[in-house]
Amino acid sequence: MAAKRLHGVHVPHRKNTRESVPVRMPAPARICLPMSMHIGKPAVPVVKVGDQVLVGERIAEANGAMSSPVYTGVSGKVVKIEDMLLSSGQKAPAVFIESDGKQTALQSVPPTVTSYGEFIAAVRESGVVGLGGAGFPTAIKLDVKDLSKVEAVVVNGAECEPYITSDTRTMLDHPDLVCGGIALLREYLQVKRVIIGIEDNKPDCIRTFSQACRNDAGVKVASLPALYPQGGEKVLIYHTTGRIVPEGKLPLDAGVIVVNCTTLAAIARYIKTGIPYYEKCVTVDGTAVKTPSNVIVPIGTPAKDVFEFCGGFQSEPRKVLYGGPMMGLSVPDLEQPVLKNTNALLAFAEADAELPAETACIHCGRCIAHCPMKLAPVEIERAYRQDKTEELEALKVNLCMECGCCAYVCPANRNLVQVNKLSKARLRTWQAAQNLAKEASK
Repeated sequence: MAAKRLHGVHVPHRKNTRESVPVRMPAPARICLPMSMHIGKPAVPVVKVGDQVLVGERIAEANGAMSSPVYTGVSGKVVKIEDMLLSSGQKAPAVFIESDGKQTALQSVPPTVTSYGEFIAAVRESGVVGLGGAGFPTAIKLDVKDLSKVEAVVVNGAECEPYITSDTRTMLDHPDLVCGGIALLREYLQVKRVIIGIEDNKPDCIRTFSQACRNDAGVKVASLPALYPQGGEKVLIYHTTGRIVPEGKLPLDAGVIVVNCTTLAAIARYIKTGIPYYEKCVTVDGTAVKTPSNVIVPIGTPAKDVFEFCGGFQSEPRKVLYGGPMMGLSVPDLEQPVLKNTNALLAFAEADAELPAETACIHCGRCIAHCPMKLAPVEIERAYRQDKTEELEALKVNLCMECGCCAYVCPANRNLVQVNKLSKARLRTWQAAQNLAKEASK
């Protein structure tokens, strides 16, 4: 029996670049590689100012298990290493490399992978993190103590945000690598069931993988309704397997691992060639962009260089985003670099970036009706405004995935998703204080 579908919203697709075959831009004059391009501890630089580096050379090593190494996508000279302010508002060390224009590459050597341990080590060395936007170190996700718990792998090919088509291009241009990544997971994680989840607004991708997997009973292609946030991890798991990830638990607790399709392709490429993750495909679009395109760029390339490669702006951009318009982060300036998990750079003209004024809540209930996690954003907002932190816990605000559906459908233009995010931070602080008080009373 088919699982009952979670809620969500129908957003305009605006997949303007779906037919845009990615074009590799020339090496920029300079790249900036932040040490925090992943969830976890910042990487640690292993180069110093004045060092000459080659394409594919490691310039920073992982700082413990929850971290990821960093490689350069240009050859040239390390000109400075200093802290920089990221779009997230955090400061992190960054390595600045001046390109010599030669793109001389380090000779790559494929890793030896004959066991599960060697597979995990190779994924860690590749520098690959979650490329759907999360940035979680992939080696940590795949390093499972008890492999019998992994009952299914779900490949995320939903790409539900408007505008973004970089995953679509991976599925169309490199199905062999995606299938190669699936084969690796099946071999080393000993998983028998793989589901490739693709929204039905990508029929060419569905056809491609249905054909590629037609003779493999262990791999299924799931055609999913184009309903945002279909690509959200918990939503995708529910719509492909019917399983619910318990509150405070991980997908593995539901017997599932979710891996983005581009992440899989990057892993397969590294194990096949030894070429680490130092460049990526970025969708460049938005109403201010002159020529929307998919562009392959070295990680660390300034946003301004990418936009210039796409013909620049046809109007002055009022807002620039990393990622999509629903969950993307605002870019404070065009010197900000492309990061490992940057799947899009979107620039919007003033008319499309102006935020409407908030008005009083009319208690219509749309935010509740459309929330994929069945939360009550209007009640969370009330508890937050009234500083009732215990109510925030009872309202399960930590289940919020910050997808923005509530704010999108709100006729009063309430900043509900922003309040949810602030509520989660307040609740974390309160819970930490409660735990300290309990420890002190023992």
